[in-house]
Amino acid sequence: MLLPILSIILGFVLLIKGADWLVSGASDLARTIGFSDLVIGLTVVAFGTSAPELIVNIVASLRGNTDIAIGNIVGSNIANILLILGAVSIVSPLVVRRSTVLKEIPFGLLAAILLFIMANDSLVDGYPMSELGRGDGFALIAFFVIFMFYTFGLRRESREGHSAAQRSPLAAWAVLLLGIAVLAIGGHLTVEGATGIARLLGVTEVLIGLTVVSVGTSLPELATSLVAGVRGKADIAVGNIAGSNIFNIFWILGVSSLIKPLPFAPALNFDLLVVILATLLLFFIIHNGGVHRRLLLWWRQGGDYILRRSEGAILLLSYVAYVGYIIWRDIGGGL
Repeated sequence: MLLPILSIILGFVLLIKGADWLVSGASDLARTIGFSDLVIGLTVVAFGTSAPELIVNIVASLRGNTDIAIGNIVGSNIANILLILGAVSIVSPLVVRRSTVLKEIPFGLLAAILLFIMANDSLVDGYPMSELGRGDGFALIAFFVIFMFYTFGLRRESREGHSAAQRSPLAAWAVLLLGIAVLAIGGHLTVEGATGIARLLGVTEVLIGLTVVSVGTSLPELATSLVAGVRGKADIAVGNIAGSNIFNIFWILGVSSLIKPLPFAPALNFDLLVVILATLLLFFIIHNGGVHRRLLLWWRQGGDYILRRSEGAILLLSYVAYVGYIIWRDIGGGL
């Protein structure tokens, strides 16, 4: 038991550090081009903090651990919304732009709904089994390309929130490449440790993917959003989560299913529905919560919204309830 635990802990450390270096180097490169904080949050930071999920999924797909691959992404998206945004908004209420509420969050909802439809071949088409095949992978990546065109279009629209680069382009490239190398090592150790723990405890790889692996690979998002929220960079904090969830489904699951088709367990339908409901809950809370405060903020700042501490507590408690249920389910009391 000790060796798998040490492997997964070391893997998480390397994933977090590698993602930090990747985000730092890539952000400096993006700032030299003139990207705003919002665009950097939706693209560079979101891609960098989703890199652990990407590496873990590539390793898991190549090794045939498809339950970890799908569970990692589904669990990460749930953790991003309920755990991370809940925790960050409790520490520091977040001012959310109208474009994030009305465009990026609905785009994330579209991604979750499409994943539910694509993964349920037996439910939708009556096939004997369900999987994310290579055709689904190409379709997911096509949606990812559309999202990238949208985010790069924000560069022309957004003229505020620009920060100066801290490194020269050469130094930024060196830090970025070092981060990628460390991520690769961390991803291998994480999958090794997760599969070992699942065997020793006698639990399913789905549960390990939905909990241990997904939370571990979401630590970069937590750290990035928490620091950004405390520093008043809500564009990066919320954009990072919205972008990461879209990246996770369209890019990471797209690439994973191209490497090897991913069989889909019907039991995961509940977890996919939680992703959809969590996204709807986030949209409803931000869009409809605190109407009088939102109207005041709209008058002062041109239509932004606030994710307050009380609303963050609702998200966080929802995550605790979800984790409690899936542990009970896996032990044998649930579906």
